[in-house]
Amino acid sequence: MFDPRLQAKVVKMIDVSYGGESGFNQAIEMSAEVLSNVKFVQEKKLIGKFFEEISQDTGKYVLGVDDTMTALEMGAVETLIVWENLDVRRYELKNSATGDTVVKYLNTTQEADQRNFTDEASSGDLEVIDNTLLLEWFAENYHQFGCTLEFVTNKSQEGSQFCRGFGGIGGILRYPADVTAFQEGDDLSDGEYDEDFE
Repeated sequence: MFDPRLQAKVVKMIDVSYGGESGFNQAIEMSAEVLSNVKFVQEKKLIGKFFEEISQDTGKYVLGVDDTMTALEMGAVETLIVWENLDVRRYELKNSATGDTVVKYLNTTQEADQRNFTDEASSGDLEVIDNTLLLEWFAENYHQFGCTLEFVTNKSQEGSQFCRGFGGIGGILRYPADVTAFQEGDDLSDGEYDEDFE
């Protein structure tokens, strides 16, 4: 009864225990070896590895914009994982009073807040030197940090959890690293970025 034109497209037949989305996820897992080159399966595997590092508390993971950027500067990131629709911009700002340059990562809500464009300490305005979508900046500069860049979607269960629960940005580290100790003398950590940007 199965259309012979479709028969040629069948790569594997499996039996699943569930219906609906659970059954679909089970079918994907059972077909993982056949579908190993499909991006969806690769994404589930990558984010699964990221979650495993978190659950085992190995210290070989980083999440959130500020911590991820600090870990990149340290050269500790092996795999940079970014949501393909991450709504964060990278601002390079020059202080009109002191001449110092700072980098801030702002979402749409934070861009509307003018306090992010003034320096409280010197009362100077921060002039925008560069304003780039962070995704574009990563695509152009990730190789300088010696890491691989992986874009993920929120279409899988794991991808959705990564985007909603972890802000859509994180990384798997080469070695356990304490980014907070590194941030103390670093301009990247001035607390300008709120990870709950949804």
